[in-house]
Amino acid sequence: MPSQSEQLLSQPHAGPTPPRILVIDDDRPLCSRMSTDLTAMGCQVDTASTPEAALAYLRDQVYDLAFCDLRIDDHDGLTLIPCLLAANPNLQIVIITAFASYETAVKAMKAGANNYLPKPFTQIQVREMVAQVCETLRIARNLSTFEQGGGKLEFDTCSESPAMRAALDMLVRVAQSDIPLLLRGENGTGKSVFAELLHRRSERAKGPFVTVNCPSLSDELLTSELFGHVKGAFTGATADQKGKVASAEGGTLFLDELGDLTPTVQAKLLRFLQEQRYERLGDTITRQADVRIVAATNRNLEEAIAAGRFRQDLLYRLNVVEIALPPLRERQEDIVHLAQSLLAGFAQATGSAVRELSQAAKDLLLSYSWPGNVRELRNELQRITVLWPSRIVEPEAFSPRLRGQNTVGPHLGGNHSLEAIETEHIRKLLARIDTFEEAARVLGIEPSTLWRKRQRLGL
Repeated sequence: MPSQSEQLLSQPHAGPTPPRILVIDDDRPLCSRMSTDLTAMGCQVDTASTPEAALAYLRDQVYDLAFCDLRIDDHDGLTLIPCLLAANPNLQIVIITAFASYETAVKAMKAGANNYLPKPFTQIQVREMVAQVCETLRIARNLSTFEQGGGKLEFDTCSESPAMRAALDMLVRVAQSDIPLLLRGENGTGKSVFAELLHRRSERAKGPFVTVNCPSLSDELLTSELFGHVKGAFTGATADQKGKVASAEGGTLFLDELGDLTPTVQAKLLRFLQEQRYERLGDTITRQADVRIVAATNRNLEEAIAAGRFRQDLLYRLNVVEIALPPLRERQEDIVHLAQSLLAGFAQATGSAVRELSQAAKDLLLSYSWPGNVRELRNELQRITVLWPSRIVEPEAFSPRLRGQNTVGPHLGGNHSLEAIETEHIRKLLARIDTFEEAARVLGIEPSTLWRKRQRLGL
């Protein structure tokens, strides 16, 4: 009997519509080959050789999956990930690269990628990725019903983490008011889910919950997204549009990744916060709106203010109440319980038996640093629900990046050789510093010496 994985591979286009895929790579022959292979699988495929072309596609079309090269001309593909997700929050992203390393995989997960595919890769590997995405889409449709019915997949009021309990307590206390709220936390900590939970607990629960993704849009387009426009306000404005503020009337407006707002849009938003009044782009009529503002950021806004990139008066207006969401690595008490809750939810969504974590799997979950936070955990368990054939989940069910991480590592004072300490220090330094010259300066050695050490230590 074929395995669940083999069944998925034989039906990559499962679902009501074939998956739509965007391939982002400046290697045109590779784009052409992937386009041919994916089209043969029944997918709808577009290719982009620049970040600008990719974002243009995403503004006009909703995609299910993007294969994104780590290096696109002179651009870093990792910095493109937040822009892709801002244009399409539900996009599944697979980073492809010829320069595979554990550190790069960690950075990709932190930025919001779902998976990682080193070059050269085979058609079977691509086909498996597509199969997983198709099943992910099916699960997502069922999960929507599950979560609307009260299922808890992201937050649990029984959390044992002091930081999460403090955040949840604050949520309960401020939910019934209309004061602005600022959510802070790393990517993947669940800020958008937390904002929606706040909305459901508030007196505005019967009203709409509307999200605006702040990155990647120009001043003109983001102003239109927020406040709407009239026909002819700019090239391509072929009809009136009311905007997200009007759509959120009587409900909650969630501004995701607020730190990416441009100065022009910051000024317009400040005026709206002060007066609850605005004009559509290209219009002279002043309108009023009754909405609650909830904003989120993963950036240090105080540093942005000091650098002149963010308005201090806007932060004061938004930061009436602040809730900090802890990263998953600081919620050790919750990791196993959260994983089991997610597995139960995915089982209900797929109509399969609930999988259970072995003790070894639990130990693995607790030893991993979770750079992608709850989002990464959710992606892992969703993939396991699709592909793992057994009811008991063992460590082998998880991605190699989890199983391959040296979670303890050499540390000062431990029983390690000087070479092991040096190797670990240089590895971590190179993972966070962009250039060899800067890393060499920190180490107090010449770049050529660092290069030789890197070669000798096998980094």
